[in-house]
Amino acid sequence: MTQDERNKLYVARCLLDGKMTISEAAETLGLSERQVKRIKKGVKENGESFVIHKNRDRKPSHALTDEVRDLVVNHKQSEKYSKANFSHFQELLKEYESISLSKPSVYKILVSNGFTSPKKHSKVKHHKRRKRKPQRGMLVIIDASPHAWFFNNEECSLHGAVDDATGEILALFFTPNECLEGYFRIMKTVISNNGVPLAIYADRHTIFRSPKTDRLSIEDELNGKKAKNTQFGRAMAELSINLIWAKTAQAKGRIERLWETLQSRLPWN
Repeated sequence: MTQDERNKLYVARCLLDGKMTISEAAETLGLSERQVKRIKKGVKENGESFVIHKNRDRKPSHALTDEVRDLVVNHKQSEKYSKANFSHFQELLKEYESISLSKPSVYKILVSNGFTSPKKHSKVKHHKRRKRKPQRGMLVIIDASPHAWFFNNEECSLHGAVDDATGEILALFFTPNECLEGYFRIMKTVISNNGVPLAIYADRHTIFRSPKTDRLSIEDELNGKKAKNTQFGRAMAELSINLIWAKTAQAKGRIERLWETLQSRLPWN
């Protein structure tokens, strides 16, 4: 018997012995007078067992069976689903295995069996997020992600472009490695479908930025000397697109988060 049940039983006995009024009992238990009268009547007719919750030691009708739990665990251990994060795994179970469970249920089953989600990361230092551009087309973020995108487990690079203001995926293109052709392909798609953006945001890869740029001395810069533009940089200049170089990986975090999502979901499509 829990402490709450003991309190109800004690108050019910006081009521039956005339040592407490209904209003006093209601105030003591934090219940309505109607509930107190029901408890008094129940204890009088059925004894102290009345205050014990009827579902004590009884498995809920909607509780998951051990068979379902084992099935979920076995699927997660299989190579087919091992790399899916918890949220995606719940969707895959429903779509491919006809197992319809809520995300909290799947999470509890997996955690209780020692699984950790592939997308769960240790705490890192938070960086202040750069504000999004106010309008679509003002800034396009481009990047490439090497990954085993297909089931042959061989890596290739997915080049992508994302609009900074809306987060919309503007273009995607696969090549064996990160390369100039991949970026030219996505830029062609971006411009053909959306027009010429005002600026491009990219990392400091040599495709975008000449390695000689860092070798210029202050004196060279004061004298107006500049490193030659890359082929990609010249093409963007011809289109009057401002090419901006990100100083850190966190600076292009919006497209990095896109890669996490696509790496989890794209191989299943």
